[in-house]
Amino acid sequence: MKHVLEALKEFGVTEIKGSADNQKILDYFNELGFNGEQLKDETSWCAAFVNCILKRANKPYLRKLNARSLMQVGEKVDVPQLGDIVIFWRESKQSWKGHVGFYISEDKNKINVLGGNQTNKVCIMPYSKYRLLEYRRI
Repeated sequence: MKHVLEALKEFGVTEIKGSADNQKILDYFNELGFNGEQLKDETSWCAAFVNCILKRANKPYLRKLNARSLMQVGEKVDVPQLGDIVIFWRESKQSWKGHVGFYISEDKNKINVLGGNQTNKVCIMPYSKYRLLEYRRI
């Protein structure tokens, strides 16, 4: 669970409104080999956050910024555990767009996810189960 603890260290990191940028968010990009100063903190950063956390925890990660690319990490599982990667579709199942974070818990209709770029910050938020693409165990 080292990666969950690493992610929790970032809890509350938030985008800065306007032209300023939160350096911690830019560092997620920088640690993966991208130029965070060029991308800015308004760039979709959920995949950068997850990959950066995996890298810091010495887990398999990708140098990609697309949420759905994390369907290539670890193995697909049907029953999630704390810390598994959760990938959701955005706009439509056929779209390339998505969202990714770490599984925390669930209830009948929602999956609670620890992730970045969730209302522009690192936090735990519920996502509708109908948007689920996959759970991945690393």
